[in-house]
Amino acid sequence: MNCRSCNAPLTEVFVDLGMSPLSNAYIRADQLGAPEVFFPLDVRVCSECFLVQLPEYEAPDVIFGDYAYFSSYSDSWLKHASEYVSMITPRLGLGPQSHVVEIASNDGYLLQYFVDIGVPVLGIEPADSVAQAAIKKGIPTIVEFFGESLGRRLASEGQLADLVIGNNVLAHVPNLNDFVAGVKALLTPTGVATFEFPHLLHLVDRLEFDTIYHEHFSYFSFITVRSVFERHGLTLFDVEELESHGGSLRIYAKHTEDRSKDVLAAVEGLIDRERAAGFDSIETYRGFQPLVEAAKREILAFLIQAKNEGKRVVGYGAPAKGNTLLNYCGVRTDLIEYTVDRNPHKRDKFLPGTHIPVYAPEKIFEDQPDYVMVLPWNLKEEIIGQNLGIAEWGGRFVLPLPRVEVL
Repeated sequence: MNCRSCNAPLTEVFVDLGMSPLSNAYIRADQLGAPEVFFPLDVRVCSECFLVQLPEYEAPDVIFGDYAYFSSYSDSWLKHASEYVSMITPRLGLGPQSHVVEIASNDGYLLQYFVDIGVPVLGIEPADSVAQAAIKKGIPTIVEFFGESLGRRLASEGQLADLVIGNNVLAHVPNLNDFVAGVKALLTPTGVATFEFPHLLHLVDRLEFDTIYHEHFSYFSFITVRSVFERHGLTLFDVEELESHGGSLRIYAKHTEDRSKDVLAAVEGLIDRERAAGFDSIETYRGFQPLVEAAKREILAFLIQAKNEGKRVVGYGAPAKGNTLLNYCGVRTDLIEYTVDRNPHKRDKFLPGTHIPVYAPEKIFEDQPDYVMVLPWNLKEEIIGQNLGIAEWGGRFVLPLPRVEVL
């Protein structure tokens, strides 16, 4: 097994979360008696380039073939997308003459805001279920996986992009070099590509081990992602630190030969911070496993104590990260009775592995449980704000990470 970035042998374990099913393989009632496939969540780190990565145990077309994640069900994520469009449009001088391409455009959650202001767009989305939702909104969308061949094909068809966007897609790419080469091929000579992804620094310092699942093949520090892009003739000239998804980066890339944009001070500033935190030393990565194991014991201790006290615990949300957490901790319906979700594509199904049922949010108000564990903790403000009535019967919210917190 070799590094998907630099091809060095992968011998160092970052964290081993045991065996887990595909995190978005939600189960229908008629499938409950059928066998489930579990894969290792054995995450490695490259001792040469420090890319944290999960081997490709399942093909992307299987993982994303019937995808249940629709971005538009999160109000805060829509706000994030709208604010991005309002920021990047004047910064790059985008207008009717421009062309914006989003890779992994999902249900059109972001491109719709460019359409509203008359900027031509193209979405690229491999999951047909969510791509069709975008097409219904009037957003032209190619249902295909992105890579160098598609980037070159679009360029040859005169569809070069002034802006390429990729939000939470870089981690989903098994062939990282092919993907970044495609971005290089797709950009106009002075074009810009922005990518957002969870920051490895926060995954470690906030114990966000639940963001590890099989559709996330890679986990990036800024040190590592810069080297990946440089290998393909793309220079990162700016970076922003965001609070989305538990702490993310937004990187700005240009052609290395493009002299029209200076490399800003934020780039070297973040490199220096990561080096000071030890992200260029293999010892830093070796220390993560025991911290994760301690977090698991704390989560289980809370749930077992609540059960022993006769308290009822349910979940809020059915995110992929929640499935990693529940399967790693061995939680079943004896500890969390059910969970709820706003996404109708997940309701009346069961979580993979744990078989915890998923209902509509109204069920919480019918049952009035003692504790509601927020599984998509990155959306805690949005979820708590939408469900303040839980406090009326003395119900309390619980955050599982980085430490169990009862609100």
